[in-house]
Amino acid sequence: LICEAYHLMKDVLGLAQDEMATVFEDWNKGELDSFLIEITRDIMKFKDADGKYLLPKIRDTAGQKGTGKWTGISALEYGVPVTLIGEAVFARCLSALKDERVKASKTLPGSSEKFSGDKKQFLEHLRKALYASKLISYAQGFMLLREAAKVHSWNLNYGSIALMWRGGCIIRSAFLGNIKDAFTKNPQLSNLLLDPYFCERISTCQGSLRQAQR
Repeated sequence: LICEAYHLMKDVLGLAQDEMATVFEDWNKGELDSFLIEITRDIMKFKDADGKYLLPKIRDTAGQKGTGKWTGISALEYGVPVTLIGEAVFARCLSALKDERVKASKTLPGSSEKFSGDKKQFLEHLRKALYASKLISYAQGFMLLREAAKVHSWNLNYGSIALMWRGGCIIRSAFLGNIKDAFTKNPQLSNLLLDPYFCERISTCQGSLRQAQR
């Protein structure tokens, strides 16, 4: 999700590296406050020994440790639509096909159309779209946990699980506390997005999510 936001900023809006770093820095001060947004900001700002930004020099391929794949396999086994993590895994697989992508780009160069609208407004749509997508991803993850707990007769405390992820975890996020509150109010909550707080947040972001996908 963060990579897609970066792609839209860079290749659609045409933002410079320092401008994108500022955007991620601003985003990390609000509801997107999280470990991954924080380190994205730092990565965007980092310069090599020659004084130039390091990120554009890095090969656009990604390896895998297997955690995303295992989650996807579990989702299929339990019949739970953990679509966002699944797509993230496939995006990594696609990135690994570097030679194929380079060859294909010569035949299928893609659109060269430039953005002509209000960049500030689009960035706000993008921020809300990223936030909504993160909420959906967490909701899907907890759906998977609930289904596994049902199958194996586990007694999971979902609120405590959310708080556990706040300390030194790659998915640390400001709204983990809100997730804990949601499950404290309703331990039988079937989907995070049905909690009043998250329902309201998703509702306010739906329009922006559609705008970012156009």
